[in-house]
Amino acid sequence: MKTSWRSASLVATAAAVLALTTACGQESTQSTGSQNVGATAAPGGLGSISTTPGNGYGADSTAAPSASANGQSAGALTVADNAKLGKIVTDSAGFTLYRFDQDTAEPPKSSCDGDCAKTWPPVPAEGASVAAGIDKSLVGEVTRADGTKQLTIAGWPMYRFAKDTQAGDTNGEGVKGAWFATAPTGKKAAVSDLPGLSVRNDAKLGPIVVDKNGMTVYRFLKDKAWPEPVSACTGACLEKWPVVAPVSADDTKGVKKKGLMGFTRPDGAKQMTVNCWPIYTFSGDKAPGETNGQGVGGTWYAVSPDGKPVGVSK
Repeated sequence: MKTSWRSASLVATAAAVLALTTACGQESTQSTGSQNVGATAAPGGLGSISTTPGNGYGADSTAAPSASANGQSAGALTVADNAKLGKIVTDSAGFTLYRFDQDTAEPPKSSCDGDCAKTWPPVPAEGASVAAGIDKSLVGEVTRADGTKQLTIAGWPMYRFAKDTQAGDTNGEGVKGAWFATAPTGKKAAVSDLPGLSVRNDAKLGPIVVDKNGMTVYRFLKDKAWPEPVSACTGACLEKWPVVAPVSADDTKGVKKKGLMGFTRPDGAKQMTVNCWPIYTFSGDKAPGETNGQGVGGTWYAVSPDGKPVGVSK
């Protein structure tokens, strides 16, 4: 049975403005702007008319597309319990629904078109309904560039992943540091809420810095910190090592405050630093707690709370 929803108006918290007023060589602490990609927005009500063309899959996908992923309605949205991610939203066939960091929730907008939409098929808004565990007022739609209607949760456009071939798969989690399974609130799925940066005690590496998603943070030995941060990771490097966006110094726990700041890269993107050293995540880490980037190429290392690379010989 189909369920219709009225548009709901939700209030999003505003992100703080990035402030970069103190050089790395000075002793004072830094407070940077926070990019809150998990804010809820005002989703539109679900429409009754929507057409979505069949989606192919790009050459980078080695898995056969599932029937559920190929542009079909989500049916009755459900909430599943995942051992690593907590509660996640799935379609009626049990396939995980994802959100994309480059999209926006206020206003709702999809940035995944062309080849991107082949690997990450947008979920049509038509035919979706809500089961227990999801607030109906959070469910809506957004009109894509091609005129089709895409399902949204808390304003965030929903997608499936081509390489999820069976119910319960979460192969899209953390891909390129930008794709994440969706919690029933529309936020990124996570077992617990974490500050923008915090410290985790790793069994092998000891205390290391992690981002708000619990993903390990890394340093690149070819970077520079003094007299100002300089990143040597550009172009294709950034696909494997996505930058960590700036967070407020107040949104950190256990990380040394000195040199805790953001800076603007030559490509215009903003990046966070610890002790003035640029920090990154690793696309090869698929879930919180993984440290697959440790020691890669003899130049990439996890970061200690004081900003030093973990495991590098002095």
